[in-house]
Amino acid sequence: MAALMLGQQARQFSTSVIRQKLVKSPIQVYGVEGRYATALFSAASKQNQLDQVEKEMLKVSALIKDPNVSTIVMNPHVKRSIKQKTFNDALAKAKVSNVTVNLIKVLADNGRLPVTGAVIAAFGKMMSAHRGEVICTVTTAQPLAEADLADLKVALKGFLKKSETIKLETKFDPAILGGMIVSIGDKYVDMSTKTKIQKLTKLIKGS
Repeated sequence: MAALMLGQQARQFSTSVIRQKLVKSPIQVYGVEGRYATALFSAASKQNQLDQVEKEMLKVSALIKDPNVSTIVMNPHVKRSIKQKTFNDALAKAKVSNVTVNLIKVLADNGRLPVTGAVIAAFGKMMSAHRGEVICTVTTAQPLAEADLADLKVALKGFLKKSETIKLETKFDPAILGGMIVSIGDKYVDMSTKTKIQKLTKLIKGS
């Protein structure tokens, strides 16, 4: 029943009177945020506004971090109608498309404004896939030197198809002690010092 309702809500994203079916997104993102992001991708695609909406999502992301907006729209004690008006006023000033306005309207109508950030992130993944970008996340204990980063990019390209490009994201986590953790597409490789120590400890205890 919830899925049926969400499907009906998704149709509101389109500004055309006649709607056939959702445009298939380049990748599937699960969860509530994935369903809303898929509907957003479909609506923006049908209006030939994918790039525009992607830029607008940056504006929306900034809005939900603005205390003047977030303290109202993310507050569970504030009436839904007030939240929607606050967001709509902010969007009007930002001068965004109807596709983006409709997204926020549906989220507000269904009490889903708190997942706006997750929807934006999911839509961003779809747009990266749409451009043939493969997101790769590399976690190290300390920032990599430029030369090491360049070598890493070359090595990672070996996992890609000819039509794909890499979108590298770096993270730092002193807790891994050394080495790195690499996540690229559906592949995950843990080469951290912390994991090596844990494996060694298990071997010692088991001997």
